[in-house]
Amino acid sequence: MRPGRCRILAWTVLLLAAAAGIGQPAQAGRDDAGWLALVPGADRLGEFEGEPPAAPVFRGEEPAGYVFSTRQVVRSTGFSGKPLDILVGIDLEGRITGAVVREQHEPILIIGVRPEDIEAFVARYVGRRIDEPITVVRGRARDGRIDAISGATVSSLVINNAILTAARAVAASRGLLGGGRIDIASFEPLTFGALLADGSLVRRVWTVGEVEALLEPRGAALFPPGEPDDPFLELVAGLATPARIGRNLLGDKLYEEVTARLRFGDQLLFVAGRGRWSFKGTEWRRSGTFDRLRLVQDERSLAFAADEHLRIERLAPGDAPEFRELALFLLRKERGFDPAKPWRLQIRADGWTETGETVPVLLELEYRLPDRYLLRQETPALRPPWVEVWLARKRDLAILAAALVFLTGILFAQDRIVRSRRLHRRLRMAFLAFTLVWLGWYASAQLSVLNVLTFGDALRRGFRWDFFLLEPLIFVLWSYVAVVLLFWGRGVYCGWLCPFGALQELLGMIAQRLRIPQLDLPFALHERLRPIKFVIFLGLFAVALGSMDRAQLLAEVEPFKTAIVLEFRRAWPFVLYALLLLAAGLFVQRFYCRYLCPLGAALAIPARLRQFEWLRRRRQCGVECRICATTCPVQAIQPEGQIHPGECIYCLTCQVNYYDDHLCPPLVQRRLRRERRRAMAREAAGGRRETAPQPASSSAK
Repeated sequence: MRPGRCRILAWTVLLLAAAAGIGQPAQAGRDDAGWLALVPGADRLGEFEGEPPAAPVFRGEEPAGYVFSTRQVVRSTGFSGKPLDILVGIDLEGRITGAVVREQHEPILIIGVRPEDIEAFVARYVGRRIDEPITVVRGRARDGRIDAISGATVSSLVINNAILTAARAVAASRGLLGGGRIDIASFEPLTFGALLADGSLVRRVWTVGEVEALLEPRGAALFPPGEPDDPFLELVAGLATPARIGRNLLGDKLYEEVTARLRFGDQLLFVAGRGRWSFKGTEWRRSGTFDRLRLVQDERSLAFAADEHLRIERLAPGDAPEFRELALFLLRKERGFDPAKPWRLQIRADGWTETGETVPVLLELEYRLPDRYLLRQETPALRPPWVEVWLARKRDLAILAAALVFLTGILFAQDRIVRSRRLHRRLRMAFLAFTLVWLGWYASAQLSVLNVLTFGDALRRGFRWDFFLLEPLIFVLWSYVAVVLLFWGRGVYCGWLCPFGALQELLGMIAQRLRIPQLDLPFALHERLRPIKFVIFLGLFAVALGSMDRAQLLAEVEPFKTAIVLEFRRAWPFVLYALLLLAAGLFVQRFYCRYLCPLGAALAIPARLRQFEWLRRRRQCGVECRICATTCPVQAIQPEGQIHPGECIYCLTCQVNYYDDHLCPPLVQRRLRRERRRAMAREAAGGRRETAPQPASSSAK
């Protein structure tokens, strides 16, 4: 073969070998110490194998649990859509013993929250059972709940889903959760015969002839010999944990005493026997182990220790036969016994050769718990993360819905509201305070240009609704904004629902009260500064086409995360930047909204699509009168009198002026004319009264 072809073949083999290793846990050079630390006390790590892949860990020769990677098990991804990998350890009882983050790309964790916060969040899962509900909440955690990472609730829910889904998949595949839970509470009085008839108990009789037939090929026989039809061993067995079986067998008092000793997941095995052979023997008293009895399930073989043996004297049912031996055996959950799966008892029977050598044979009794005892729900079903979020925030959603309905009522009734300057001012200040305090600082429902960029990226890479449903308040707000854009334009969000905008406006009101000088920028300068926000938005959009990570970093031009989401609890450069923007707003109303906000620019682009003109104007506006243009807080009114739909924040100040007959010149003139007419009418009426003839007095008569 030519050397060139040899090289090509060699490279092909190497590439195929590398490809074969993709997606599989590393074996060579693996960090055994790191994996073992996930299960305290473990000293040996097995191989990663099986489906889903996981590695067993051991304490000496005894299995102690399993370790696995969520990325390998369930292909876990974060809220950012990028790989999320958490290493998890579970013990044989289905309890999480360790969890550490190996890989994450959550954006808020990169630029807003410390990496230590996510490590601390993941560590809260240690000690939790995976077959019980674990809910992530915002606030104090209790009753199976875990407190979410502050400022990263959605990422917390995604992590929760990854850990539980992967852990339950591994536990189910290794038989740690069982094929199904069993009904231990239901009860109805039954006789011994009824328990045998419905399969709750099983019975098997071996005759002397059957056992002799097993011994004969091995050159052994029973001693003393007996008749072939004589009973050698009659055995009755069953699971005694369910009350329908155990309570009927033992009676109320004994059953309650015995079950009080059980932990969650422990099981009771009932065995009764009579005949010439004892299934217990006597050796167990000396050795501590029942050498004649063994339980076999799948590939697992379980012996019974003396301390797992509970002796009983008699059975409760009146029709129960007299047994030579009665016993209850305790099966701890950590032994891996699954009560829902079939199992069998193996009883060792001994024969002897002519030379006196002992020859054992095995007698087997098979058992399967009847379906009536099985509960089909093995573990709490994991709902999609977005469903958990919506349910957890249903109260917040109800408050937001009420607020949006109230705001919609204001918009539809604006012509009535703006007729009273005091009513308009009070409603606006109250709603802005609600937007800042509740919607912003409490609920963190601050829309961002990142939402727009993420939406565009999702359209390019594969749109998924569940990705956007993970933030319910943000989703509802965007849905509302999309509708009101068609009715009223972008100003409804910017002027009423933006927490940072509300903060600027409220601070501006305080500045005016404190008589801080307000700067009125010349309209020509205003027009030249206004395009800056569009340039910022288009720049961010262009960067996002190449790298969303870089766009997320550049989107820090928005101070929303610092001032609203994180409430100024951030590194000092971010806080200083936000404070400088707010300080500028003390002198120029809504400075950031006017000139720098890329979100405002993104909303301004479709603002011209609105289908209705709700803001009233007069023919004198911009021609004879410019009062509204000078009082507009964001200079959205052109010198010619038109309202720019891409700049208007729908504060309704111009509409208050429109109906103010003490300010709007046409209305002032109309009011003065009315007052003059009324004054003239009053004067005329007074003159008529003065010139009217007086009636003659009685003295004149």
